[in-house]
Amino acid sequence: MDIQFGYVSTALDLWDSSPSKTITYTRWSGLPASEQRTRLLDLTKQNIETTKRILYYNIAKEIKIYRFSSSIVPLATHPDVKWDYITPFKEDWAEIGKLVKDHRLRVSFHPNAFTLFTSPNQDVTEKAIEDMQYHYRLLEAMGMPDGSLINIHVGGSYGDKKAAISRFYQNIKKLPEPIKERMTLENDDKTYTAEETLQVCEREKIPLLFDYHHHIANPSSEELKTLLPRILETWEERGWKPKIHISSPRSEKEIRAHAANVDMEFILPFIQLVKSAGIKEIDFIIEAKNKDIAMLKLIEDLSSIRGVKRISGGKIRFK
Repeated sequence: MDIQFGYVSTALDLWDSSPSKTITYTRWSGLPASEQRTRLLDLTKQNIETTKRILYYNIAKEIKIYRFSSSIVPLATHPDVKWDYITPFKEDWAEIGKLVKDHRLRVSFHPNAFTLFTSPNQDVTEKAIEDMQYHYRLLEAMGMPDGSLINIHVGGSYGDKKAAISRFYQNIKKLPEPIKERMTLENDDKTYTAEETLQVCEREKIPLLFDYHHHIANPSSEELKTLLPRILETWEERGWKPKIHISSPRSEKEIRAHAANVDMEFILPFIQLVKSAGIKEIDFIIEAKNKDIAMLKLIEDLSSIRGVKRISGGKIRFK
């Protein structure tokens, strides 16, 4: 079984590598009108250039999996700002897309926790649709292949999971189909278990981006070995390679918090379970605080195990 590793947003091994430089609405609205657009353009340009640097870093390190920052464009969906962030950077977006396609990278976005479809407040649903459209527009501007993903959580329960799930099924109909076709859903660490999320995914034909750490913090009633074949099937239906989120708890008391690095012993039972499912290839996104540094350390740790071979900068093989 081959595992390709990736990480989220910021490459800590690079200097000044945040692709998420932003400005608050309060500060932006306090600028002279003549400076407001210039400030947004300058920040977006900085974030785009940093994203390019990170992609070149990933290419050099043979890291094929990467999650873009959702904050590349500051105030992109603020109702009182709404500005054209595509046209001024048309060539830049295309350049990013070319890098991804030429080097066969697999990229994604993960909108924030407020992008959800279970709220009884229709304004929340409309904002979720707008945020999904923003991410889709960026992928579209990059000319991304169909395998580029936008991952979200199911949402809140609002004291009644059954009613909330029912709202999800109704509200998701409002999302344009081309965007829904890029969607994945992730189990969370407090509300919707992998089992509950899987039921939604199977009904809506959406791949389940399984988070192992979240599963440990918020376990299902069904055993993972029983759920895993069904989880993998949600990817097979799209013809996509499965993707998994990996991290480990900061401590036993802070089980939901992400540690700086990934504890190899914490994730090994899961890796063995995946291997026993007969999977030949799978992608792991590292969500540890140390990001690319944690990812590379985990690859080295796993490579020290007998029967595990590192076959590229970001890929290992379990025999």
